[in-house]
Order: sequence, then C-alpha cells, then structure tokens
Amino acid sequence: MQPQLLLISPGQSYRLAPYLKAAERLGVALVIVSDSRYSLTREVAGGIQGDFARPEALLESILTRSETTPFRGVVASDDSTVELAARIATTLGLPSNSIASATLSRRKDLARRELLEAGLPVPAHWVVELNAEIAPQLRGLPYPVVLKPISLSASRGVIRADTPAEALRACQTIARIIAPLNSANERETLLIERYLPGREVALEGFLQQGTFTPLALFDKPDPLTGPYFEETYYITPSRLPGPIQRHIERTVADACRVYGLHQGPVHAELRIDRDQAWILEIASRTIGGECSRSLDAVLARPLEEYVLAAAMGSPLPVERRPGASGVLMIPIPRAGVLRRINGIPEISALPHITDIRISMEPGQVVETLPEASSYLGFIYSAAATPEAAEQALRDAHAVLEITIDPLLNR
Repeated sequence: MQPQLLLISPGQSYRLAPYLKAAERLGVALVIVSDSRYSLTREVAGGIQGDFARPEALLESILTRSETTPFRGVVASDDSTVELAARIATTLGLPSNSIASATLSRRKDLARRELLEAGLPVPAHWVVELNAEIAPQLRGLPYPVVLKPISLSASRGVIRADTPAEALRACQTIARIIAPLNSANERETLLIERYLPGREVALEGFLQQGTFTPLALFDKPDPLTGPYFEETYYITPSRLPGPIQRHIERTVADACRVYGLHQGPVHAELRIDRDQAWILEIASRTIGGECSRSLDAVLARPLEEYVLAAAMGSPLPVERRPGASGVLMIPIPRAGVLRRINGIPEISALPHITDIRISMEPGQVVETLPEASSYLGFIYSAAATPEAAEQALRDAHAVLEITIDPLLNR
C-alpha cells in the first residue's frame, strides 16, 4: 500500500501542482486538506475539506481516515497553513514543528523578539499599535526605517521611510492593506525596522529531526533600497565568498533552533552588510511563487520531493547538478488593466532561457507594490555560470513588452 501523506493547503494554492507531481514520482498517496468545498481539481475535491478557522471538525475527519490508513507525515503548503499543520501533526503523533514555532515562522514581530533575546543578528526594531495615536510612536526613530506588516509575504506592504512624515504615510498605507486580515493582532500591529544597507540573499532548505540541510542559496543581484522592495532576480549558486555562505547557513540553522523548528521546509531571507548576515525572515514553507522551478536545473530532484521525503522520515540525499540557474519575477511596471504581453516567442528562443510562464490574463487588473500580492509571471534560465544565467534573464526582460492601460476610475 502506498504511504499516505497529508498536505494542508488552501484549495487555490499555486503550490498544489508541484506537490502532487512530487508525490506521484515518489509513489506517495497525497491527501489534501483544504478549505475548498467545490474545487475543480480532482485531488482537492477528493480530499478533506473544512473551515481552517474552526479546525475541530477537520481534525475529526482526519482522525477517522487515519484509522484505516495511517498517515506518515504532514506538510503545510503556505504560510497560512503552517500552524494548522502543526496542530494536526501533533494530534496524530507525527513528527512536526510545535504550534508555537510555526507561529514564530509567520509572525515577524514575535520572531524578532525571540531572535534578539537569543543574541542572533536581527535589525533594531519597534512595534507600532495602529489603534493608538501613531505620530508619537514614530518619534526618535533612527531614519531611514522599513515598515512592514507582521505576517504578510512577497514584500507586500513593505515600505521604506526616510522621515517621520513618510513613516506616518506608510503606516496609513499598510493599515489599508492589512485591514481585511482575520487576526486582530495582524490588523492592528505593524513592525518598524532600522534600514540595513547591503545585498539580500535567500536560502532554501529543509529540516529533518532538527538537522538543517541547505538546498540552494540565491543571490538577489538587483539593489533593494526602497521605497518598495520588489523582488526580481534570483540567481543560484550564490557568488558570495565561501566563508560568508557558510556563515549564512549556520545563522539560519541557529535561528531554526531558536524558533523551535525541527521538521519541514525552510525559506530564509537575509541581508548581508559587510560580513554580517542579518535575519529578515525564516518561514517554515517552501519558496514563494513558482520560483522553486528554477531549482530544477541545479538539483537532481524537484524541491517538493525533498520536502515530502523528509516529512516521511526518509530524507533524500541532496544531489546537485553542475551549472547555474535563475528566475526573474517579472515586475509589474504600473497599476491598471493588463492588455497584452509581447515578446514571448522571442524570449523563448534566447540562449539559456528554459521557460517563461505568464500568470495573468489580458483584461485582468494588476497592482504594483506595496499593494500587489502576485507576480505577472516568471522567466527561467540555466547556464554554466551564475553570471550567464543572470545576463540571460536581463536580455529576456529587455525583449518583453507589457501594455497596461490606466484604470478609468483612478
């Protein structure tokens, strides 16, 4: 009988398809626990559905199914499901992160406090309560600073401010962005951090019984200086010196221990200032968007196979391929209505370009940061060196022609 794994995922998550393909290749029966009662995706419709905000009925259904075929592990697909996955795994007696550690991995304010107390490098930071008078809370800050929601990802709502007036406007903008969130804490609180110079990197890996295994370190070669922090190019392997790369890996492993994380995927974001690696985020899920596909050129297996195998207690040896790869998260040049994207056939024919995927349809309303919550699409490259992989993406971006009409009611 096939081993059975639980995947806790929103029914519309873009991470579903890669996990389903990975399960098929590994010979694993993946049972999807979702909040979608009327999904057109067969695996979602045939899984277990319920209200994530009221998980008692979900837990009962999962326990009933586990009586006939026990589950071998539990995986969360997204930030929004890591706490629920931890609760389910704990109930089933399966290896799991604790609920508290899962919460730290998605709550930047709580995580900063824990890391600071442990002596790990995090930017100086302050919490702003939006239900109190804001201006007095902004006095005396060491400008420039970066303001951000305590729980969102993909740079949504992240704003640099160089003056108190800019900080106040940023607070008002972020308040509008986070107003629809379910949690009162996440609606009424934001984080302010001292702006750090330097370059950013992202580290992808997984934990199995507390041991952190790095998979890929990405350079972000475009400067991220604000006022918004739109992510564009990810290139691996990193071109940072070996000692700094090892320092980054140790820092992330130490942070995971402080959080109490010991099982599952890890996506970390850090800023490198001289020889110091400052922790910006440690998330207990895989890399966002479709960026993980860029790893197909440099790893022997897709990222999700490593994650599922580790969840079953049988981690796969990490095999790396020679060469380099990259992904461009196609920037949205302006807000409005997407009309057309030209240049896709020309890009596909360029040297070292392996794929281009457009995520939005003509006629769709698109937004820019800090409000944007999705990408226009992704371009992938593979080459012998990181420099060649990056240049291929820059050449491709130069060919792309994006037409966006303004919204008439703005």
